[in-house]
Amino acid sequence: MTDSFFVPRGAASHQVDFSGPPRDFYFLLLPKLTLLAFSAALEPLRIANQVAGKELYRWFVMTEDAAPIRCSCGVMITPDSGLTDVPRDTLAFVCSGIEPGAHVSATITAWIGRQKAHGARMGGICTGAFALARAGLLKDRRFTLHWENQPAFVEHHLDLHPTGRLFENDRGLLTCGGGSAATDMMLAQIEEDHGPDLASIVADMCIHLRSVTQDAPQRSVQNQGLASRNPHLITAIEHMSKHIETVMDVQGIADAVDLSRRQLERLFRQHTGQSPAQFYMDLRVARAHALLNETALSVAEIAAACGFASSSQLSQRFRARYGSSPGAYRKSWLSRGE
Repeated sequence: MTDSFFVPRGAASHQVDFSGPPRDFYFLLLPKLTLLAFSAALEPLRIANQVAGKELYRWFVMTEDAAPIRCSCGVMITPDSGLTDVPRDTLAFVCSGIEPGAHVSATITAWIGRQKAHGARMGGICTGAFALARAGLLKDRRFTLHWENQPAFVEHHLDLHPTGRLFENDRGLLTCGGGSAATDMMLAQIEEDHGPDLASIVADMCIHLRSVTQDAPQRSVQNQGLASRNPHLITAIEHMSKHIETVMDVQGIADAVDLSRRQLERLFRQHTGQSPAQFYMDLRVARAHALLNETALSVAEIAAACGFASSSQLSQRFRARYGSSPGAYRKSWLSRGE
C-alpha cells in the first residue's frame, strides 16, 4: 500500500485494476457552507482510496482569500490555498450553504468562468448553484440545489429552473441538493470511473443506503404525499407547489387529479391531518418564510410571489404560524449579528 496522504489505512479492501493518474477534485468553500454536504462529498473519495489501497482520487480545499472559513454550524476549516487556477479536466466544486446569495463576490464569479473556459469541469454542492448561475454556467443546463433554497434561487434567476432531484450531471456539470445527496453524486462518479462494485463497497463503508436513481426527489414537505404512495395525493401536492403565485382553488385541484372535492378532502385528512386548503396555505406561508430569509424582496413583493392579495393578508397568516409579522421577523433575524 502506498504511503500517500490520500490513502489512509483500513481493514476493508477491494481490488481495483487501475494504474493511471488520480482524478483531482478542488473544493471552493464559501462562508457558512454546510459541513454535512461538504463532508458527504469528500469522504467517499477518501474511502475509495482506502479500500483500493491506491490513489484513485486527490482533493484540495480553497477559500477566496486562503483564510480559514466558518461553516454554518460554527466549525472552522483551514484551506490548502486561496483561489488558484486548476488543471484542465479536473473537477472543481463550489460548496455553499446558508445565505448563498450573500457570499459570491466578483472575484469568485470570475474564477468560476475562468476555470470553465480553461477546460475544468465545474459543479455545485448544496447551494453552490447560486455561484454557478452568477457565472453564467447554468443556462440551458439541467441542475439542482437544496430544496429549501430553490424558491429564493428562482426569484433571483427567473430564467433558470432547478430540478427537485438528488443530483444532476448534465454534460459534465455536476450539482446536488446537499446533505447525503452529495454522497449519491460522488458514488455515481466513482461507479463511472471504477465500476459498480467499488461504488457499492464505498456506500457500505459510509453506511449509506444508496438511491437507486438520481431521479429520486429531495426531502421536502411534499414527502408527506410521497410517503403515502397515493398517486392522487402526490399529484395534488405537485399542483399546489407549482401554483404558489397563481393560487388554484380546491375544486380546481380536485378536478386536476380526477377526484371529487369530498374525496380530496378525505385523502388529505387521512395522510396529512389537514384539509387541502390548510395544507396549501402552509406551503405558501413556508415559501414566504424562505423568501424573507434569502432575498431582499419587500414584504409586498413576497406576498405577491406567494399568492396573497396584500401584505396584510400575508402578515395575518405569517403571524399565526411564526408568531410575528413578516417585517418583524426579518428585523429580528437581521439583528442576530448580521
